[in-house]
Amino acid sequence: MKKSFLAVPLSVSLLLPTAAYAADMNHSGNHQQMTTKENTKMMKPTVSSPAADLRATLDELLSEHSYLAVVAMQKGIDGAPDFEQAAGALNENTNSLSKAIASVYGEAAGNQFKEIWGSHIGYFVDYVKATGAKDEAAKQMAIKNLDQYRVKQADFLDKATEGRLKAAELREGLNMHVHELLSAFDNYVKGDYTTTYKSVRESINHMYGVGKSFSWAITDQFPQKFNNTKVDTAAVDLRENLNSLLSEHAALAVLAMQKGIDGAKDFEAAAGALNQNTDDLSKAIGSVYGQAAGDQFKTIWSSHIGYFVDYVKATGAKDEAAKQMAMKQLDQYRVEQAKFLDDATGGRLKAADLESGLKVHVDELLKAFNTYTEKDYATTYPTIHEAYEHMFMVGEGLSGAIVDQFPQKFQSQMPTQMPKTGMGGTAESGMSNSMIAWGAVAFVLAGAFATIIVRRNRQQG
Repeated sequence: MKKSFLAVPLSVSLLLPTAAYAADMNHSGNHQQMTTKENTKMMKPTVSSPAADLRATLDELLSEHSYLAVVAMQKGIDGAPDFEQAAGALNENTNSLSKAIASVYGEAAGNQFKEIWGSHIGYFVDYVKATGAKDEAAKQMAIKNLDQYRVKQADFLDKATEGRLKAAELREGLNMHVHELLSAFDNYVKGDYTTTYKSVRESINHMYGVGKSFSWAITDQFPQKFNNTKVDTAAVDLRENLNSLLSEHAALAVLAMQKGIDGAKDFEAAAGALNQNTDDLSKAIGSVYGQAAGDQFKTIWSSHIGYFVDYVKATGAKDEAAKQMAMKQLDQYRVEQAKFLDDATGGRLKAADLESGLKVHVDELLKAFNTYTEKDYATTYPTIHEAYEHMFMVGEGLSGAIVDQFPQKFQSQMPTQMPKTGMGGTAESGMSNSMIAWGAVAFVLAGAFATIIVRRNRQQG
């Protein structure tokens, strides 16, 4: 779970296979030349490949865009003192996404993408300003501009991918993106916070469909650049389903902690969304290791959220002793969570390494919160980015352990057609895609964790 695992420049990670992967391919006799069904079946499933890394990179950037757009729009209408820094983080995300496009299609295309993509952020800002001014005409103009943006963006991606992504379907998918963000904002303004955070989760989740289809198009367009690896294998889907839930956890935790210390009216709804994420993540764990393990995971995972809440309350009360107690409990949580995952994966994830990775997670969320309360917003938002990015490393590590533990459950013929995803509006609604990604194998794996539960109970007895 170390940061160095993914410390590769973006422009390199998109087009060039990692050295380790390339060496493995060469050592194995140039696997990309294996074309028979028999040889395909012999290939060991993996969550890490040039195509998988591309998909993960795009998923991270696109989902973070939606999250930061939600935050910036809320900060804007509230007149929050950190609006400029939130908007700046959104612009940094645009820069990173544009560099990713440039690394595939060239600098000119990257600049063109940045101009088009950046425009729709500007139109969202116009919509926020018009809402604050109660200027209905200006709101309708912003919506009209967003419709025109959809056409330009769709045409760009259709041409860039040489028709692999169809403009008509792209317009539909972009309409979903725009609608979800406007819904999250409009309901926030109305005070319907339950609907707000439902839309927030949907908007973030939707971008994983976009990332999947966009990465599919790129790897289909330039297969040799990615060693003929695929973005839509069962193993890669597992990695991205975990990435989605884990990164959303970090994002919602940051937001809930800010809402808590501010005494915001939507705190309960934000905390509720965080708890829903915990439910989804626990069901995912349960679908692999059985319901007992899922329930045990939920108890442990939920505890650290409770300790963060304790830390927020202690900060508000200026109770230093209570803050120190919350931090001590977070340290204890790390040990318990690490042991659970070490046991569950049969030692594929080592408790010591897990404790270190969980310390990074805890420290980043506390730093993001502390600097927010100190009004050091220039530090807050880069830290939020680091916390979000870190969870993609966790997702890769955990999914890799699961696939190595149950390789036969992730053996599948490689699809040859474009996956049905959110780019064209065909993704399943809500969180069902991410919640129980591997339910089909649950009945086989349900007992896999039983011996671990028994052993731990004996140790505790």
